[in-house]
Amino acid sequence: MSAAGLTGSFSKSIVSSGESQYWHAMSSPHRIALLFNANKVYDRQVIAGIGQYLKSTRVEWDLFMEEDFRCRTLGIRHWRGDGIIADFDDPTVAETLADVPIPVVAVGGSYADASHYPPKTPYVATDNTKLVRLAYDHLIEQGLQRFAFYGLPPTPGNRWAQEREDAFCRMIATDKLEGVVYRGSSTSAGGWGRAQEDMAEWVRSLPKPIGIIAVTDARARQLLQSCVVADIPVPEQIAVVGIDNDPIAQLLCRIALTSVTQGAEDMGHSAAQLLHKMLHGHIAPDTRIIVPPLGINVQASSLHEPMKSPHVMRAKHYIRQYACLGIKVEQVADYVGISRTLLEEHFKRELKQTVHQTILEYKLETARSMLADTDIPLADVAVRSGFTSLQYMYAVFRREFNCTPRQFAEKARSQERAMH
Repeated sequence: MSAAGLTGSFSKSIVSSGESQYWHAMSSPHRIALLFNANKVYDRQVIAGIGQYLKSTRVEWDLFMEEDFRCRTLGIRHWRGDGIIADFDDPTVAETLADVPIPVVAVGGSYADASHYPPKTPYVATDNTKLVRLAYDHLIEQGLQRFAFYGLPPTPGNRWAQEREDAFCRMIATDKLEGVVYRGSSTSAGGWGRAQEDMAEWVRSLPKPIGIIAVTDARARQLLQSCVVADIPVPEQIAVVGIDNDPIAQLLCRIALTSVTQGAEDMGHSAAQLLHKMLHGHIAPDTRIIVPPLGINVQASSLHEPMKSPHVMRAKHYIRQYACLGIKVEQVADYVGISRTLLEEHFKRELKQTVHQTILEYKLETARSMLADTDIPLADVAVRSGFTSLQYMYAVFRREFNCTPRQFAEKARSQERAMH
């Protein structure tokens, strides 16, 4: 990619006919516009897939991307470029590009009704039905029999969300199971307090235990927050699965979030390949590529564990949120509302371990997850996992795993490489 093509203003790309001829005489790369909202993890992954295609094929394109995504359609109809790859989930983008005279590849969500795809435009889609299917099947595997879907209020820009909601409803109807849909409110600072209260009231009203599929990780994070507000144990009473596998959402969740990973980079790769072929006249205008999800990243939020003791359930809910903040057994007992001795009896009867051992398990689980990222210093791993010092974390790892944290991480990476 040429650095000269990365510009933040369409005015630099709008040229006179004479200037355009001069440009083509002096430069061979095609000029391609990428119309995406780079504030979203999904869009960034699609863009990354486009970049991977260019690197793997050595195709040279001068790429235009708007610095402010809100302005991405301004002037585009007058742009004298060679091709466009665009997010057609945004109806404004789809309408603006409906009759532009240069090759366009659309990227967006899949539709159960094929007539909803844009006519005469090659289209690369994430498979909305399979995204929901992966989440739904995972919750069924956890032994759950009640299900809910947390979506978005319908708007022209949320057609993909409606498709996922419809897919959920079809699955529930086919299996003759209980299903509930909740759309909530659009996210805004002014209305967030009321929206969270409404959501907390909704989760309190649900029959339990229940598995909930959130339309995105952002909505899943809101749902987990509402479960904390409503004092409802996750995943013992409500198991949650999101969609996107967004690392930012993971960082902001107190409870590690299970999430379906979209094949967004594969979508970007396919879109770039389609446009490359279109630029040379080798692709049909009604081509459609539906990209399945890559898999599901299973974390604590969906691992439903039916428990007999409500005291253990409440205690684990508290531990899951605060284990890495250095909590003591007495604080857990205070939260549950019983004596430490009685709580220990419940733990030994149901989990065959002490409260302290359960707290330590969560701290070690957090540390092991962080050790997978070699960019995180070991001292930070220790602090963020709730250990009082790096030396103490070393001592615990030697006692529990007979190795140092660094050796544990290296062994885990070696095993992962062997599997692939």
